[in-house]
Amino acid sequence: MDWKQMVGLAKRELDKRGGPQSAKEDAEELRDIAQGDGTMTDKLRRAAEALKEPGAHKPDAEAAGGPTPGGPAQGSAAPRASDLGMVDGTPASGSSS
Repeated sequence: MDWKQMVGLAKRELDKRGGPQSAKEDAEELRDIAQGDGTMTDKLRRAAEALKEPGAHKPDAEAAGGPTPGGPAQGSAAPRASDLGMVDGTPASGSSS
């Protein structure tokens, strides 16, 4: 395979996954997974799952029972009170706001 064929193949594969912005989002998502909590096995599983769909996803939201791929569009849901340390719309006891 010559250089031009290899470049053409790389461009086609990049376009299949959503283009350069999607690749950047994937890289950022993988970085966040690698720097996050959990065992190496957990991180590898989350990374493999993240790469099944192009573009950034919210692994923390999914782990907390939030939207998953195929569900509502990412970023469309407002944060839940429980995500903000609140119970019934008021700060949880022991938290200072």
